[in-house]
Amino acid sequence: MNNTQNIIAQLKDELIPLMKSVVQDEVKINIEEFLRQSELRAKELTLIERIIRVEEELKSLKEIEKARFEAIETRFEAIDKRFIMLQWFIGIGFTIISILIAIFGLIQ
Repeated sequence: MNNTQNIIAQLKDELIPLMKSVVQDEVKINIEEFLRQSELRAKELTLIERIIRVEEELKSLKEIEKARFEAIETRFEAIDKRFIMLQWFIGIGFTIISILIAIFGLIQ
């Protein structure tokens, strides 16, 4: 029995350091792999966040562009109204001048 206990004690002395090193190596490898995966996930998340920000910025730029085009359209409509009024004034002016010329031509 004493011999068996010595063998068990010897095996413990040899196996415990071996098991510790194996477990430490495995834990180290698992932690490194976990950290690599976490870094990859973090990079993916930052890329997704950047993409979302770019899409939001594009959307806001489209809205600004749309508002500008609407403002330009209203300006063109105002200019069209002015030109129409100017055409009427010119037409009325030529009509009045033509009538005056005709009247003065008849008077003399």
